[in-house]
Amino acid sequence: MSEIPAKATGAEDPSHGAGWTAAQAPSRPLHGALARGEARPDDALWQSSPPGSIYDYIKVASFSIGPDGLVDQWSLRAEQVFGIPAERVVGMDPIETFIDPRLRERGQRKMAEILDGREWTGLVPFRGPDRADGSPGADGLAEVYVMPTRAESGEKAAVCIVVDVRVLRRMETDLAASQSIFGQSPFGFVLIDTDFRVRRANDRFASVFGGVPDDHRGRSVHDYLPRPEADRIAATLRRVLETGEAITDMHVTGHVPGSRDRRHWSVNLYRVHSGTGRPIGIAWLGTDITARRAAAREAAAARRNLALLNEAGARIGNSLDLETTARELLDVVVPGFCDLASVDLYQGLLVGDETPPGLADGSAELRRVAYASAVADLPFAGTASPVPVGAVHHYAFNSPSADALRAARPRSVPPEEGGLVQSTLAVPMVAHDTVVGLAQFSRTKGSEPFGERDRDLAVELAARAAVCIDNARLYRREHERALILQRSLLPPGDPVASGLDIACRYRPGNASTGRPSEVGGDWFDVIELPGHRTALVVGDVMGRGLRAAVAMGELRTAVRTLAQLDLEPAEVLSQLDEIARGLGAPGGIQQATRAARRHPREADLSEVYLATCVYAVYDSVTRRCTFANAGHLPPVLVEPGESALMLDVPPGLPLGVGGEPFEEVEVELPEGALLALYTDGLVESRDHPLDEGLQAFVGALTDPSRPLEDVCDHVLGTLDSHHGEDDIALLMARVQGLPTESVGDWTLPREPRSVGRAREYARAQLLSWDMEALVDTAELLVSELVTNALRYGEGEIRLRLLLDRTLVCEVWDSGLVQPRRRRARDTDEGGRGLQLVGLLSAAWGSRRTPRGKTVWFELPLPDGEHGVLDPAEALLSLF
Repeated sequence: MSEIPAKATGAEDPSHGAGWTAAQAPSRPLHGALARGEARPDDALWQSSPPGSIYDYIKVASFSIGPDGLVDQWSLRAEQVFGIPAERVVGMDPIETFIDPRLRERGQRKMAEILDGREWTGLVPFRGPDRADGSPGADGLAEVYVMPTRAESGEKAAVCIVVDVRVLRRMETDLAASQSIFGQSPFGFVLIDTDFRVRRANDRFASVFGGVPDDHRGRSVHDYLPRPEADRIAATLRRVLETGEAITDMHVTGHVPGSRDRRHWSVNLYRVHSGTGRPIGIAWLGTDITARRAAAREAAAARRNLALLNEAGARIGNSLDLETTARELLDVVVPGFCDLASVDLYQGLLVGDETPPGLADGSAELRRVAYASAVADLPFAGTASPVPVGAVHHYAFNSPSADALRAARPRSVPPEEGGLVQSTLAVPMVAHDTVVGLAQFSRTKGSEPFGERDRDLAVELAARAAVCIDNARLYRREHERALILQRSLLPPGDPVASGLDIACRYRPGNASTGRPSEVGGDWFDVIELPGHRTALVVGDVMGRGLRAAVAMGELRTAVRTLAQLDLEPAEVLSQLDEIARGLGAPGGIQQATRAARRHPREADLSEVYLATCVYAVYDSVTRRCTFANAGHLPPVLVEPGESALMLDVPPGLPLGVGGEPFEEVEVELPEGALLALYTDGLVESRDHPLDEGLQAFVGALTDPSRPLEDVCDHVLGTLDSHHGEDDIALLMARVQGLPTESVGDWTLPREPRSVGRAREYARAQLLSWDMEALVDTAELLVSELVTNALRYGEGEIRLRLLLDRTLVCEVWDSGLVQPRRRRARDTDEGGRGLQLVGLLSAAWGSRRTPRGKTVWFELPLPDGEHGVLDPAEALLSLF
């Protein structure tokens, strides 16, 4: 063991002790050049440990003991370890000062042995004396290495080298942690030096990139990653080394040896420092997140698909129109799911066929109802040119699209060489086990090709759209049938009435908007009555759909039937009310009433039909019109030179409610006046309340002298008639009363000679009208009716002839007994009068009046459609 002088004056020792010089110190094995004499002693000055030395971590302290056993030198590092300055400890007994009293005796023996020239090393617990400020001294455990030496006087002394054992224990722990990180960590750990090369790698890193950890020493990131990625990582390493800013969760993409699959890692980078705080490299901690990235992509795809399905559920099927539903599907999938898409539906289904021809082999004609593209107008794979929307086409038998239609399963359509489309799915649209069409989805180059998950999503989207399209198809079929039924129940063409110029309009709900809607129960009718009178009817069944159309047809038929009985308007509405109340009950109103009395709580279970109706009877001779209203909007009258006004007709209760009688109002209509009957769809909508619509309607009737067709168009164009929320029925009539010269009216006394006088009146009137061809027939029939009035009637007799489109003859009396036609037997002398009337006239009948009854017959004019029957042949045909 080399000896160290006990005294030193000059430079500090390696432990920063006071007063030691290198010139006074002998050579040491730690510095081989000096020990071999290869350098001058003056060149070997003591200094701080070189960078990276063990002494950066282990702080070594030293002090010396003189021949007297007292401390005679105390280094600065000793001051740091023991916490006592040199001026206090020099000259003190180290045993008495630092050793526990219980161990001092043993310590004294060891000190004697040391001063006797023996080396000693061991662990010594110590406790320093109290400091000058009164705080307790430092205590701890030190490893002491005592080397004997000699003082200048030649006496034996000792030099003590002290290391704090706590620092050694901490170093052991740190080394164990370092070994566990490199040897046991499940993550790849790499230590990169300041030249950006691998200094050390653990087993996990080596297991991924091959070899053993030592094989990776000296490599750079360019040896592991593709150049673009390696350049990016190298720049990041340089930034971390320069700035000391740590990087967390940096994603790195590359390949591992022996595999072409792309791998992904999450890397954390931080700068590593030496014990003195000097940067010595970069720590790389990485973990493989390839599976996590794949799972994240799957989860993101699942969320995207779920969002797409949610969007499809919210946006597809909001309309009951086939084309609109198909466009809604494409609005959802383009561009969120694909770049191009189209929808083809079977042509047969669109025109109303239940099962289109050729469905089994996929050869039936299809119509393209929708197309969408997020790029330029590109044709789909397998088509020579784009199929325009609305075009009818079919797929080749061997094509994947036709195969998809046949098998009702999706098929992939191979892309064409040189085309921009790289992946296409042909997905049949199946609803209720029926293929209704084909949806095609395409992705262009640059997009990810369709996978199995995409295929399943496409099938789900197509199925949802197919159900909505099938529902729209069924609804369209029902709507068209209801509309056909409703139109068939309305008057065909332009109605014709005596003494009235009539124009009408009917517009079903949503006909102007192009969107399908359920038909309503609006109707109007013009019914010719005897005596050149006309019944005008406008009604509205509450509700929509086929049932409302059927109820409207039943009520319209009932109105026409009641009108032929020539009942008063109020009585017609009363009978209609009874009929409407019985529409919802299988057995009619009587059974419904009995059920309501037996089970009052269950009376509302039967379906109730409610309707509003206005019924007016116009007499062209007197120009008087009688109105009755059942909860309907009031008629509007425009007199020549006056503003339009709403007639004050008591509204009454709607049909089907029952319990209240209806009132009548009689109004005299001036020549040229305009009468308008309408339904609420004309004057009411969500955006325009009823009062506002009525005022607008009245204001639109400003020029009643215009042709009626123009007036109707002006009204529909002025009002908000395009809302499509309800049906619109409009019936307009201009008053053109029967001229006075076209009426012949006489009163006859109740005496036999009145029969001959009636024939004379009839002959003279017909000759004045240039109706000589009707004279014989009219005389014969007038004679029969007047004779019956004398025999079976009461009071005075009134004869009236009316000439308009036909000749009408009326015979009035005060009797209430209605004539009844019977079949006379061959042996009967009478009973053939009414048979003769029915045989020679175009129509005949009787009606009650407020003062009795009226029996009438009608003859066609000679230039009419019907010829005049010879009376002689008619008489002979009776026998």
